[in-house]
Amino acid sequence: MDNRTNTIAGWVLAGFAAALGLSLVSGMWLHSEAPEKPGYPIQGVQEASGDGAAAVEPIANRLAKADPAKGAEVFKKCQTCHTINQGGANGQGPNLYATVGEAIAQGKNGFAFSDALKAVGGTWTFDALDKWLTSPRKFANGTKMTFAGLSDPQDRADVIAYLNAQGSNVPLPKPEAAAAPAANGAAPANGATPASENAAEANVTSSTNVLNQATPAPGAPSVDPQAAVEASKQNQ
Repeated sequence: MDNRTNTIAGWVLAGFAAALGLSLVSGMWLHSEAPEKPGYPIQGVQEASGDGAAAVEPIANRLAKADPAKGAEVFKKCQTCHTINQGGANGQGPNLYATVGEAIAQGKNGFAFSDALKAVGGTWTFDALDKWLTSPRKFANGTKMTFAGLSDPQDRADVIAYLNAQGSNVPLPKPEAAAAPAANGAAPANGATPASENAAEANVTSSTNVLNQATPAPGAPSVDPQAAVEASKQNQ
């Protein structure tokens, strides 16, 4: 009976050991990592390039190619909380007619803005609106606005262009010129001598000066006249 019990216990322990080994092996083979790019877009999540944060064009450049009609389509996401017609009522958010250029968190028929947004101060410039629409919570930490933001930079520009057309009509800023990176092998300006040639010329001049300034050895004919006479007698 004892032998049978020991045998059963041994098989049970062997089964546990085998299960543990399989779990370890499967964990090594089936290791999963987060995908480099989500399979579907997530609202408010910015995609990053290999170098870190994705480079975004300045708002002035995006406004130059913005489409207010597309902005009106994107604005439909905002209509749950906001009206935009002139004289429209405030809802969960303020009426947004003629918002561009207005003071931040002021007016709007007495709408109760959050203290966080009031603390920002300033006016709703194009740049301020772009930052606000990127992430309201980052722009004004503690804001009552629950919208996560618009991750697409051009969507933000389109919406801002649409907002500007609704009673504001603030002149658009001039696009910024893109800075052209200097090439490593750029040619020198007209009349300029390449640095490599200047360096070579300096080295040659330095070597010549060293040779000219060398001191003759003691007893040399150019220094000791008697040595010159002795040398002449030996040659005869």
